Amino acid sequence: MNSYTIGQAARLLGVSPDTARRWADAGRVATHRDDSGHRVIDGRDLAAFSVELAKSGSGEEEAASTSVRNAFPGIVTAIKLGDVAAQVEIQAGPHRLVSLLTREAVEELGLEVGMRATARVKSTNVHIDRA
Repeated sequence: MNSYTIGQAARLLGVSPDTARRWADAGRVATHRDDSGHRVIDGRDLAAFSVELAKSGSGEEEAASTSVRNAFPGIVTAIKLGDVAAQVEIQAGPHRLVSLLTREAVEELGLEVGMRATARVKSTNVHIDRA
């Protein structure tokens, strides 16, 4: 299972670490202590929270500007596997991206709900890179 520090979660959500910490302190997203005593968020919990946050439109801060175009780092929120094809959803800050790719590609990348991934968009194609 993937776990994220408060700082990593903040980057994935497009907010400051202080904002992510306040949300955790308020109980909006569950945290626990890892073996080193650091507070972390389970990947599945972070994925669910990122979807909830995007639907509510209540992001308290804007995502940082970047010169990188068409790359959306985020967290995998859903995977639907068929016999040959698959559908992968990524929540990248307020953006929900959906990619249709082969089941083989999903398995080769080892994609799972709750893990970091980057959606790269060129024209009408979306390619997923494991982070």
